[in-house]
Amino acid sequence: MIGFIRGVLAEKGSGYIIVDVNGVGYEIFVPANSHAYLSAEGSEVMVYTAMMVREDDVSLYGFMRRGELDAFKKLITVSGVGAKAAISILSSFTMEQLQQAIVFEDAKTLTKASGVGKKTAERIVLELKDKFSMEGVKADEMIPANPELLHGVQDARGEAVDALIALGYTRAEASAAMAGVKDQDLTAEEYIKLALKNLF
Repeated sequence: MIGFIRGVLAEKGSGYIIVDVNGVGYEIFVPANSHAYLSAEGSEVMVYTAMMVREDDVSLYGFMRRGELDAFKKLITVSGVGAKAAISILSSFTMEQLQQAIVFEDAKTLTKASGVGKKTAERIVLELKDKFSMEGVKADEMIPANPELLHGVQDARGEAVDALIALGYTRAEASAAMAGVKDQDLTAEEYIKLALKNLF
């Protein structure tokens, strides 16, 4: 298994990135929350990864925080939840929101994620409630793959995402809008203005 990949961020696309490791480009599918925290193309990046192997396909899924990777692995153990559905869930909710929905048996909230129906949401709650305990998200689960990137410009990007959510946009919409902003070293207000243009 590939635990993480470190290299140059060669490309950022909608729902995926390509990381150049010594001349080899790894295509990695990422949830919107992780995508929003990525630095500029050409910069170094480290991504926690999970490799999914099927008869006709091998795919890599990446996460900026270990907690997201752990949640992904738990979600795909649920009957009817594949990698795409798990990514959709992690794109729609923060770790705290996901944990609360499962612990408090709020299946209705989980159906807000694209591709997750009522029965699937109920299975997630039933099968994962004990795994998402009331102890809270452990501190080490929130350790970012790139701690140095979550300061400065990334703090501003994070503030912008939170502000867009406060304006009524979903986390997935806000993260996708921010992913389309290529400029770096901006203030949170400047990021918000540019992101709003992507939402209209």
